[in-house]
Amino acid sequence: MTDDLMTLRDKIVEAALPHIPFDGWTPRAARRAAADLGLTQAEAARAFPYGAADMVAHYSDLADRRMLIELDRRDIGTMKIRERIATAVRVRLEQAAPHREAVRRALAVLALPSNAILGGKCLYRTVDAMWVAAGDSSTDWNFYSKRSLLAGVYSSTLLCWLDDRSDGLSDTWAFLDRRIADVMRIPKLTGRVRSFVDRLPNPARLCRPGDRYSPRTGL
Repeated sequence: MTDDLMTLRDKIVEAALPHIPFDGWTPRAARRAAADLGLTQAEAARAFPYGAADMVAHYSDLADRRMLIELDRRDIGTMKIRERIATAVRVRLEQAAPHREAVRRALAVLALPSNAILGGKCLYRTVDAMWVAAGDSSTDWNFYSKRSLLAGVYSSTLLCWLDDRSDGLSDTWAFLDRRIADVMRIPKLTGRVRSFVDRLPNPARLCRPGDRYSPRTGL
């Protein structure tokens, strides 16, 4: 994608946000956004040739990029790891706060069976961006487990946020803190289990010479 096309898509998506609560993520919203910007209908069609899903995916990407800019500004590398992740999730949601209905409608588009893969890609891209901003440099199985755990935290917090009417979104932030606390316990528990398993005797060593040990049955 060229820089010019990326910029065009950014502008149209941002201009479309006020129209989404009324028109949804539709070509009509894109056309109205283009008109607001003084662009032609042809330019709107060129920016998003694949319709609603195309617009939603780009909105998610734009939100990720803006989140990273803000996280860099806040210098989250000086924070503890759980604070970095909590801050990343909070920034993502705080920036989306003026357009909560647009987010709700975006989730409805991604929930369609035909967009399941796209929805997974958008979610992965968001949590990956959060971990990268938090300074994660893992390359082993931890790379995938961290993103899987954060996907659960972010998704559940997002759903809480959509219907939160508490002052200052206090219910959402309390929910987020609890979810992160739960996730932080998992590596500790995993470590204890591994330590316990490592201390167990090797079953093969318990077999007398000539005996055969079956890993499947334990006999």
